[in-house]
Amino acid sequence: MGRTNPTYRDFVGRFEDRCQPFRRALRRESKPAFDEIFEQAKQHADAAGYLNSTDPEFALLLSVLVAQQRELQVLREEVQD
Repeated sequence: MGRTNPTYRDFVGRFEDRCQPFRRALRRESKPAFDEIFEQAKQHADAAGYLNSTDPEFALLLSVLVAQQRELQVLREEVQD
């Protein structure tokens, strides 16, 4: 990604724009969760860009899964304590 491919950050922005009709159709209480998914994807932009995938949707999904897994680990540790 970068010189020959659009950057991951560019892809996430365009993908989020494409998903706006879906967001508009969500109930009010679900919209913050939708927004958080894209924030999680952006938090892993360095790793996703390093992947330089020809399929940036894969990198986006992997970024979100890593963030969700980390959050789950933190919550489990809190419950154990």
